[in-house]
Amino acid sequence: MLESVLVANRGEIALRVIRACRELGIRSVAVYSDADRSAPHVLAADEAYRIGPAPAGESYLRVEGLLEVARRSGAEGVHPGYGFLAERASFADAVVDAGLKFVGPRGWTIQAMGNKTDARHRMMEAGVPVVPGTATPLADAHEAVERAREIGFPVLLKAAAGGGGKGMRVVQAEEEVERAFEGAVREASQAFGDGAVYVEKFLTRPRHVEIQLLGDEHGNIVHLGERECSIQRRHQKLIEEAPSPAMDPELREAMGTAAVQAAQAVDYVGAGTVEFLLDGRDFFFLEMNTRIQVEHPVTELVTGIDLVKWQLRVAGGEALDFAQEDIAFRGHAIECRITSEDPARGFLPATGRIRDVTLPAGPGVRWDGGIVPGLEVGLHYDPLLGKLIAYGPDRAAAIETMRRALDELRIEGVVTCIPFHRRTMEDSDFRAGTFSIQYLEQRPNLLEGELSQEARKAAAVAGALLENERREAFHPRVKEGFRTGTPLSQWQRTAWPWTNGS
Repeated sequence: MLESVLVANRGEIALRVIRACRELGIRSVAVYSDADRSAPHVLAADEAYRIGPAPAGESYLRVEGLLEVARRSGAEGVHPGYGFLAERASFADAVVDAGLKFVGPRGWTIQAMGNKTDARHRMMEAGVPVVPGTATPLADAHEAVERAREIGFPVLLKAAAGGGGKGMRVVQAEEEVERAFEGAVREASQAFGDGAVYVEKFLTRPRHVEIQLLGDEHGNIVHLGERECSIQRRHQKLIEEAPSPAMDPELREAMGTAAVQAAQAVDYVGAGTVEFLLDGRDFFFLEMNTRIQVEHPVTELVTGIDLVKWQLRVAGGEALDFAQEDIAFRGHAIECRITSEDPARGFLPATGRIRDVTLPAGPGVRWDGGIVPGLEVGLHYDPLLGKLIAYGPDRAAAIETMRRALDELRIEGVVTCIPFHRRTMEDSDFRAGTFSIQYLEQRPNLLEGELSQEARKAAAVAGALLENERREAFHPRVKEGFRTGTPLSQWQRTAWPWTNGS
């Protein structure tokens, strides 16, 4: 087992790793920028070191600075979390070259699966089904047109080195290809320093389903079932759950087997995820994420396996102490990503100082967050504030627990996406589990704005007065007015949902 680990990240994932280290008896070392001097992950770690000013390029992305902290602190390993340097092969190699353990896969594995066209080619050789398309980057817009004709419209142009929806364009007709190709190349170059783009068939109503993997240095690789990730916008996930409502045991076994084949093809070590597009009962390889995922808690809840602890154990040389047949799936878990974004404005990032936080609690509720009152939310980092996870014996119960938890969760001082999640939990298609990755595009009502807390209180008071006037007008003898115990009108409940009648 490693004795000390530097957590090369921030926010809720850094705090998550630090907590796992504490429970395993591992000394944790945090790093922080000037913007995060008083952040929860800094206070929770055994040691903490400043690595630079707020911009990520001058702090969390400075490999030399991180390795210097590892040397000064005596850390034996480095956990990259997710985002930042987590999927940069050169960082993994630099950590190993410095005589440290990288808590994740080998550098060459990250490199092999990081380039989308190379990964597609490897998966085809391994017998893993892939979406029809090119296995090499397109030379120019003319070749893009030719290949799109062969595949058949609609098609998807994708950055070979990309992720997160950047360098990606859906093309419905031939006359759109050239402009879309140029846009994808330009965006890919800016985001990844690599303008290579390939084309694949665009599936019109697939689901996004991923398989969680765990491997050790002794050649053992298992899958821990699937996660449903179809609720997303601009290819960024918003809500995830396990298991998928579209899955049955036979399909799970088939997808799990394909995911393990994919991992074996690159000698995978650590926690990773193979993402698939599910079209009916046909599934196709999309990409592999060579790191822990944001949505890992839902898998932990339905399997009882702590993925972060196993990342640390595997990095310390331990072998998995369970086999595929030992993994059981129980209950249902749903995760809502709570971000400082405004759904009514196209999920534009919001800034501000967090004034107060009220966290939900009770049976079946888990909060993985990295915020406290007084924390300044800026534009330097990802807008993820935390993850709200609900667990129940079945999907219906998990949804009800999530509804209750969302009503209890309050973050004051910055706009968040909580109202969007509340509406989604009420949506009939979501509750029925009948949705695809186009879900959000077809429901603009879920993105409508919501009144501020002050406006909601004022609206509730106004609604109460109107209700009283209405009752007196139609029932002159009723003079009780609005008081404790008076049932709220539907309008008032909508304006002030956390009110319980008082």
